[in-house]
Amino acid sequence: MTKIVNNTYKIELLRKQDTKNKNEKVKNMDDENTVFIGSKETMNYVMAVMEQFNRGSDEIVIKARGRAISKAVDVAEITKNRFLETSEITDIMTETEELEDEGGGTTNVSSIEITMKNNK
Repeated sequence: MTKIVNNTYKIELLRKQDTKNKNEKVKNMDDENTVFIGSKETMNYVMAVMEQFNRGSDEIVIKARGRAISKAVDVAEITKNRFLETSEITDIMTETEELEDEGGGTTNVSSIEITMKNNK
């Protein structure tokens, strides 16, 4: 009886590991088409977007939080108006994330996701 329980347990562990590996692959694929905006110069992010499109991505997502939101909008507009006039902004999503601060309270941080598509 113990043997069957152990085999069942092993099978469950293998299933969980397989599911975990699949989830990691999906997450990595999402990150490949995503440009995270931070504190670098705007043109660095424009070049990152251009590089993603040149590698064959049909669609990319530009993500930013807090003060970097305006820079994310600039990156999308510069890419669309100066470099890839065939591209278009297909979706813009905003949300507010509630983060825990050092004092134990909460702070609200806005975030944005801008989806761009290249119509070759």
